[in-house]
Amino acid sequence: MGLGIKKNDSVRVIAGKEKGKSGRVLSIYPLKDRLLIERVNMIKKHMKPTRKYTQGGIIEKEAPIHISNVMLICPKCNKPTRISNSLSQDGRKVRMCKKCREVIDQ
Repeated sequence: MGLGIKKNDSVRVIAGKEKGKSGRVLSIYPLKDRLLIERVNMIKKHMKPTRKYTQGGIIEKEAPIHISNVMLICPKCNKPTRISNSLSQDGRKVRMCKKCREVIDQ
């Protein structure tokens, strides 16, 4: 159900408490249909001191958000858009913006 969103794409949140915020996709969890967006859906987590977090305490980090609550931002028209898949002249499968019909760079 990936909706054509990949790592490092720019997306905008269209539903939920973080509606209107934009960010870059950090990672995708396809089995759960969720993704992590940079500086969006921040939570506070209580951590014990470990090697990674030597101080411990309360740490702010991103929480996954459902993929249906985000839309890809087209780099050409800079608007949230749906994605269509089509074939290029050389036979490769490419993603296209539904609004401006431009190929989205990989």
